[in-house]
Amino acid sequence: MADKFSWISEEFANLEKQGLRTAIRTIGSPCGAWMVVDGKKVLNFCTNNYLGLANHERLKASAQQAVGVWGVGPAAVRSIAGTLELHRQLEERLARFKGVEDALYVQSGFCANQAAIPAMVGKGDVIFTDRLNHASIIDGCRLSSATIMVYEHCDVTDAERVITENVGKFRRALLITDGVFSMDGDVAPLDQLFELCERHGVMTMVDDAHGEGVLGHGGRGIVDHFGLNGKFDLEIGTLSKAFGVMGGVIAGHKLVVDWVRQKARPFLFSSAVTAADTAACLAAVDLLEQSTELVEKLWENTRYFKEGMRQAGFDTGVSITPITPIMLGDATLAQQFSRRLFESTPGVFAMPIGFPTVPQGKARIRAMISAAHSREDLDTGLEVFAKVGRELGVIG
Repeated sequence: MADKFSWISEEFANLEKQGLRTAIRTIGSPCGAWMVVDGKKVLNFCTNNYLGLANHERLKASAQQAVGVWGVGPAAVRSIAGTLELHRQLEERLARFKGVEDALYVQSGFCANQAAIPAMVGKGDVIFTDRLNHASIIDGCRLSSATIMVYEHCDVTDAERVITENVGKFRRALLITDGVFSMDGDVAPLDQLFELCERHGVMTMVDDAHGEGVLGHGGRGIVDHFGLNGKFDLEIGTLSKAFGVMGGVIAGHKLVVDWVRQKARPFLFSSAVTAADTAACLAAVDLLEQSTELVEKLWENTRYFKEGMRQAGFDTGVSITPITPIMLGDATLAQQFSRRLFESTPGVFAMPIGFPTVPQGKARIRAMISAAHSREDLDTGLEVFAKVGRELGVIG
């Protein structure tokens, strides 16, 4: 009898040969500057814990208190019996924090894109999307059944070409871009894209997953960074990166957010986020509103680490944010580099990124800088990166 799954074994063999099979490591401690990974204490340059809030005492205390008051789960979808007072409090606070009329709290940033895009456009409509937009945007576009038109990465001229050639042929049009691109660390030209869309009557949406808590005054995000508060039709965010917890946010004009509440399938058909997560997110907003200290520390660490990597001779690509890619090109080399970092003494945890997450020939190690890192941590990381880089012939 033929093996029904022999094709999977063959595909795995191909991935191994190309250096593209993902090795999933197991974490044995809270997220911080140092973590236990696969039983070894290592310096963490891998997580999205930009402000060090994932194990913050105030967030943990808020989550624990919420469990005592609200229990461990709402046991319902938001639209039936799962909307807690805490959910509405968080939505109101996030709207004020971002300078918009309203916000909707959903299960994750990934869910937020799948919730918002099909609610705004469908068959007979068109989406203009950056070539390097995140997978959650790509999936949300596909789910919408709208026609998808791709413009070249961060290229306003090409976006205008695509819009001009196509906008009149469809019922509605929506432009979507990441704010900060998670693999390269570069930033969308949001002001120019907004002006372009205003001229052509195109709805606007930005995914600010890696900008919230990082860019703008006190971490208010890329829209604040460009002084466009309240002007973008939809802002998508996540509370699992700089905010250190879990959940996604859809923010913008009240009319638009209310419409998404009526139509968004992840909101309507998946259980609500727990009270513990919601309360921890509220505590994170409190911290960001009270002080800009963590955001400033993040950027101080970013400048120091990037300069150290450049001086060592590494290619850090086009990043202007705390995301620091170490460009290696070959996927097998990237996997080898990551293993050597981990096996060093002390070990450094920084995972390889290869196709299909990034294009073929653009493999890299992605180092993620955090406010939780001390200057000593950064120096240790720079030393280990340089040692491995010399051993593998990446730098001289």
